[in-house]
Amino acid sequence: QVQLVESGGGLVQAGGSLILSCAASGTTFSMNAMGWYRQAPGKQRELVASITRGSITNYADSVKGRFTVSRDNAKNTVYLQMNSLEPDDTAVYYCAASLSSAITPGRAYWGQGTQVTVSS
Repeated sequence: QVQLVESGGGLVQAGGSLILSCAASGTTFSMNAMGWYRQAPGKQRELVASITRGSITNYADSVKGRFTVSRDNAKNTVYLQMNSLEPDDTAVYYCAASLSSAITPGRAYWGQGTQVTVSS
């Protein structure tokens, strides 16, 4: 079993920055991909960014050039550096982890979510 705990959400003005962290505990040695999804009110949960154990990254088009995903395998922690935040980035951000190289929502482990609110 794997537990994921996110931190770092909050309220920020448009153009500002936030960094999210997600620490994994439990049976983490088998984890491959880790990453972030988000869900805004009335919208479906969507992939924001992911990174494999070998540091291969994947980003949603809407965040490319603004967000950076990284991980520290020794600490079983994944990060999301968010710059140039926009009001449309407002959502609950969820950490996810998978045994495979891609995160499949129905087969992933999930954190409890952290709110990010960007004011205009």
